Amino acid sequence: MNQHELIAEVFERQAKRRVERRAFLKFAGMSTAVAGAAAVSACGGGGGGDGLGVDENVNTPPPQTGLSDADILNFALNLEYLEAQFYSFAATGAGLAANLLTGTGTQGEVTGGRQVNFTDQVVRLYANEIAADEVAHVAFLRSALGSAAVAQPAIDISATATGPFSQAAVAAGLITQGQAFDPYASDENFLLGAYIFEDVGVTAYKGASPLIQSPTFLSAAAGILGAEAYHAGLIRTVLYGKGIATPALIDATEAISDARDSLDNPADVDQGVRAMNGASNIVPTDANGLAFSRSAGDVLNIVYLNPGAVPQGGFFPNGVNGPINTSTAG
Repeated sequence: MNQHELIAEVFERQAKRRVERRAFLKFAGMSTAVAGAAAVSACGGGGGGDGLGVDENVNTPPPQTGLSDADILNFALNLEYLEAQFYSFAATGAGLAANLLTGTGTQGEVTGGRQVNFTDQVVRLYANEIAADEVAHVAFLRSALGSAAVAQPAIDISATATGPFSQAAVAAGLITQGQAFDPYASDENFLLGAYIFEDVGVTAYKGASPLIQSPTFLSAAAGILGAEAYHAGLIRTVLYGKGIATPALIDATEAISDARDSLDNPADVDQGVRAMNGASNIVPTDANGLAFSRSAGDVLNIVYLNPGAVPQGGFFPNGVNGPINTSTAG
C-alpha cells in the first residue's frame, strides 16, 4: 500500500469521528476563537472549515502586560528560525549561515533536514523563493533587534519516527505511532510540512501586531505578515490543485487542521483547503472575511506538540529563547 492509499484509508476511518467531535464542540458552545500571537488556518463561516460560526471577539487580542516590543519580535524570531531552517534545507540542502544564529539565550543546533528531490519544477521554484524570504526575515528581525536578538534555539526538523513531523502526523491520524512521516521524501510531503508552518506564521503575526507599540516595529511585523500570508496562500493553492487529482492530499490538510485544533485550545476554528460545500478554501477566514489570531501560548502548544503548559517539546526540544517561552494549557 503506498502512502496516499494509506492516508485515504486512515481518513475513511476518521471521518465519522471528526464529524462527531465537531458536532459536540458546536453543541457545547466552543466556537469562540482565541486571540493573540500565533498559529494556523482560520475560522468557520467565512469560506470553509466546519461552519460553526464565529464569536465577534475572535480577532481581539487579550491584554498582555510586562512585554516589550523586543520580547514580541524575539518570539517571532524563534518561529522564523524554524521556518528558515526547514525551507533552507528542503530547497538547498543547507541551513542558515553561522552569523545568523548567535544572540542572547542558549544557541542550539538543528537536528535533521535535507534537500528535497523535487519532481515538480513549480514546487521547486516555490520552495526556493520561500526559503529566500524566510532567511531574509531572520536577518531583518535580527538587524531590527540588534544586540537584543535571541540566538537560534535547538530545532528538530528530522524525519525520524520519533521526530516532530512524525508526531504531528500521528496526531493528525496520517500515520500510526512508530511510523515515520518524511517531509523531504516528495513534493507532496514537503507541501504538507510547509502547510503546518505557514498557517502558524500568518496567525502569529496577526495576533502579535496589535500588541506592538512602536510604529516602526509594527510596520515591520505587518510587512512580514503580508509575506507569510502570500506563502500560506501559495502552499494552500498548490495543495488544493494537486488534491484534485489526489483527494487524499486535501483530506490530509483537514487532518492537520484537526490536529492543530486539538493542540492549541478548546475552540474548533481551523480549516483545511476545502470548504464544506466542496469549493476551495484557499483563504481561511472568519465570518467577516478576516484571518484569525492565536495567543503565543496557543502557538507554542502547536510547535511543542503538547496541549499542556510546558516550556519545550516538538520542533523546539529545549524550548524557545526569550521571555515568551511557555505554552498555555488547552
